[in-house]
Amino acid sequence: MSDRSIRALPVEIWVLVGASFVIAVGFGLVAPVLPQFARGFGVGVAAASAIVSAFALMRLLFAPVSGRLVQRLGERSVYLGGLLIVAVSTGASAFAQSYWQLLVLRSAGGVGSTMFTVSSLALVIRMSPPGQRGRVSGLWSTSFLIGSVSGPLVGGALAGLGLRAPFLIYAAALLLATAVVYVNLRHSTLAAPEPVGGLRLMSFREGLARPEYRAVLLSNFANGAAVFGVRMALVPLLVVEVLHQKPGMAGVTLTVFAAGNVAVLFASGRLSDRFGRKPFLITGSLICAVGTAGLGIASGLPWLLATSFVAGLGSGMFTPAQQAAVADVIGPKARGGPVLAGFQMAADLGTVIGPVAVGAVAQHFSYGPALALTGALLAVAAVVWAVVPEPLRRRVPAVTAEQIDVVPECPPDHICGPDGAEHLLLDKVADGAPTDSADSADERGDRYASRP
Repeated sequence: MSDRSIRALPVEIWVLVGASFVIAVGFGLVAPVLPQFARGFGVGVAAASAIVSAFALMRLLFAPVSGRLVQRLGERSVYLGGLLIVAVSTGASAFAQSYWQLLVLRSAGGVGSTMFTVSSLALVIRMSPPGQRGRVSGLWSTSFLIGSVSGPLVGGALAGLGLRAPFLIYAAALLLATAVVYVNLRHSTLAAPEPVGGLRLMSFREGLARPEYRAVLLSNFANGAAVFGVRMALVPLLVVEVLHQKPGMAGVTLTVFAAGNVAVLFASGRLSDRFGRKPFLITGSLICAVGTAGLGIASGLPWLLATSFVAGLGSGMFTPAQQAAVADVIGPKARGGPVLAGFQMAADLGTVIGPVAVGAVAQHFSYGPALALTGALLAVAAVVWAVVPEPLRRRVPAVTAEQIDVVPECPPDHICGPDGAEHLLLDKVADGAPTDSADSADERGDRYASRP
């Protein structure tokens, strides 16, 4: 992304990017100490793990409700409400006196988490210039990724403060982020809720009717299973049990994966705006599949780090293109809370199911087949993307009045050609308007569809 294009982004997007970074840093502070904190109440390993699962489960279950809240209340209100819920529940967790109190509070945090995740993505989509969705998605994803990597490092520096301190620090950071977002977005016309009837409401069923959306659900499920689920659950065990390395090397391996992400996230997001989403969704998924499968046959630490970096490169290629593809499906003139909720649920479902299913394969066979199966899931997603339409809609090329005769006739309620471009051009010529419009395809399609 060029300096000029970065400066041209609305300040509201930068506020959300900064908040995303703070949220990720705080989550990275809490995640490593949470199982130990739960074990301090005298419970077993399974019960301590359930604290993490409860958070993810509530994210999964509450996602449809979050989508409906976005439709009804608007993105800004739901975003701020979600941040406050996570801040209060996290701060209260520091004072939990029993395991069950901690379980309830972390479950409440999962509800708030899905609220601000769905609404922040919806805000970013609505406020992004249509021609820069991939760039903004890359920027947003990178801020969260860097925050996630930085969180454990900051947590290590604060380890002497005890297990309860990270919860208080995270709560304070969230309250600060809430205040900054509120101040910067409260008078923003760009982030203001649309008036009733101002935006078309896009349902989950409507999104599901489009093959591009079905493909992005599958690829995000694979992403959740491989990147957020299996990688976090199996790689640490692989490092210790198979390669006989110290537990700290698991963190190094995950950091190398993140480094691969950061290396390409900006560029892939920017280039997907120029060349389309599919090249990066297909290539990135295949590269991530190769790297993930390669982890399972690692014979030493150098091979493990190399394959982890390759998998990170692949993930960094398809992540911003995935988010931009969802934005393309919804378009800037529609509100798609349920569509975004479904997108998030696909990743959460993969995160929940992936470690269990692939872990069972690893237990009965070995890590090699388990990680090869994970890579195969990513490869299937790449194949599906190869056969669906390109989500990114192109601009209309300049057309002369002499070329109008080649446009086939269609019923008045039917949109022919790419984004109904031909019909719109006929209308413009009839009205005496120029035909080399630079309007976005989404705007053209919506104006056409709204005509009587």
